[in-house]
Amino acid sequence: MFRLLSGSALCAFVSIATPAYAQSASQSQTGSAQTDPTAQNVPAAGGAKAPESKSNGYPAEAEGYGATTGGYNISRWAEDWSKYKDPAKRDDFLDSLKYIPITDDVYLTLSGEARARVNFTSNQGLVETDAQRLDILRLVAGADLHLGEHVRVFGELANGTVDGVNTGAVAGTQRNDLFAQQIFVDIYGKVGNVDVGVRGGRQEFTDGISMLVSARDNNALMFTLDGVRAWAKGSKVRADVFDFNFVTFGTEGLSDDKTDGGTRFSGISLGTVLPTSLFGGSKLFFDPLLWRLRSRNQTWGGVRGREERIYYGGRLWGTVGPLTVDYTVTREEGDFAGRPIKAWQVFAAQTYRLGKESTAPRIGLRGDYGSGGDAFDPTKSLRTSFSPFGNNIYYTYGVFVGPINFLAAAPNLSFQPIKKVRVTAEYEFMWRSTDRDAVYRSNGTPYAGTQNVAGHHIGDAARLQAVWSISPRLSFTGRLEHVAAGDVLTRAGYHSSNFGAGWVSFRF
Repeated sequence: MFRLLSGSALCAFVSIATPAYAQSASQSQTGSAQTDPTAQNVPAAGGAKAPESKSNGYPAEAEGYGATTGGYNISRWAEDWSKYKDPAKRDDFLDSLKYIPITDDVYLTLSGEARARVNFTSNQGLVETDAQRLDILRLVAGADLHLGEHVRVFGELANGTVDGVNTGAVAGTQRNDLFAQQIFVDIYGKVGNVDVGVRGGRQEFTDGISMLVSARDNNALMFTLDGVRAWAKGSKVRADVFDFNFVTFGTEGLSDDKTDGGTRFSGISLGTVLPTSLFGGSKLFFDPLLWRLRSRNQTWGGVRGREERIYYGGRLWGTVGPLTVDYTVTREEGDFAGRPIKAWQVFAAQTYRLGKESTAPRIGLRGDYGSGGDAFDPTKSLRTSFSPFGNNIYYTYGVFVGPINFLAAAPNLSFQPIKKVRVTAEYEFMWRSTDRDAVYRSNGTPYAGTQNVAGHHIGDAARLQAVWSISPRLSFTGRLEHVAAGDVLTRAGYHSSNFGAGWVSFRF
């Protein structure tokens, strides 16, 4: 069925959408930020909506474009500044850049970001070594051209620079002279009561729980893909079909950031609005998914080969009174170098608001599971889980581990000590699912030797984050973390680590 995910099939998907289907086409998710108290951006009700989603009647916080706060979104294409067509609603010069009229029905929106960040890490890679300091600068400039009611062209150029102490080999996602972060064309409209559209080009894709797919705002440059997606959205149900290739990041100009023909991600994400009468009053969504990730150069157990991994499962998320929930279960099947894949991932998070105000303290508990087993035994099925391109800071700020042969439980507390400042404290207990497999880094590579060590305890992580939302355009974030290596890591020769980060971000 995945051959249907070609570009021509995606266009056909848009053209054949019918009014009957319209009544069952809409959803979206803001990512795990809704229940992840350590996330940088917490979704707010309402906010700006993408132009193609106007008047579809779907809840604003669930449109699948990430969190929008004060009109701003991590993915800048998801913002709608058409209100500034009225000069009386503008407060300053920057507001005038959000709506530059060209003709009666053509206008341009300009955007930009400057983020200065410092990261400090002791025992980088959990190996005893001198501390590392990274001084990271992100600069982004974007333009969003609206050509009437059915066409838009969006583009972003980005620059990432890194300096510091013991920087080592820096990835292209942190250092890049010039990067075409996004450049795509949207064509959209209505078929009956259904909003439909197709997008082609380089783009961010965050339509799913952030532990599985994420723009990875932690980096200087966002995670982007090349390809096409199509959508159909009604008031209660929606569908999103996509076919992407990953992007290989260079470090110089535009010419060395290329489409990675060896890694392809395609599938369909669905979403439904559940009845508000459930549980005596609620706002819940259920999002099934069917995805395929193909890689020509995957490595497990020291063996490199072609992998095809199928994901199917679903996510239940939303609010029931003061309780916020986010539950996802995915089954992974497929083939790696002739071996069958049989893996699972489970993510469960919930927080409880201790008061009626939205700013009241919240207590929470999250649990995460990624199966593991037999990656180093080529005679058996591969039971090691793997996320397509998830948010790795969800597990440790220093991105030391990921949801691969992994089990974690993390109680947390989030509160607002003063106006515009949100503080979150969390303590995470981490184990590996089975000792028939290694402990894995967030990028999927094993900690050498851990597959030969008995035991389950990976370690513990104490984490603290403070976010000061100075204004909708300006914010400061600080993070502290101590990762205490458990018996599995220490027996294999690894050590504990301290991590600290702070950054100022200005956007317009």
